Amino acid sequence: MSQLFKDVLNTLPDIDHVIKIKLYDTNGNFVDDIENLQGTQGSLKVYFYLYKNFKEINLEAAQKGLELFSEHTAEAKNYPGNHPNIDRLIDILRTNNILRIETILR
Repeated sequence: MSQLFKDVLNTLPDIDHVIKIKLYDTNGNFVDDIENLQGTQGSLKVYFYLYKNFKEINLEAAQKGLELFSEHTAEAKNYPGNHPNIDRLIDILRTNNILRIETILR
């Protein structure tokens, strides 16, 4: 059985120094940001890990991200819109688009 998301979070890099992550499409258009706030810190940890390891969110990074989101990935697939940060990764698998990542640090 795969790890639960709360256990995965303990293995990811610390994000105390990260204010937010900004996401851009390949044309440089702003897509969204994930702030270091209660309720989005788990997503920020996953996306920061993807940034550190892949430098962008491509097909491979999206697949890894969906693994890291663990049980929430299945829930997001069943209830689109409930987990927009997971939906975005699922969309990358479907479209093979790439997102550029900018980190805003303290």
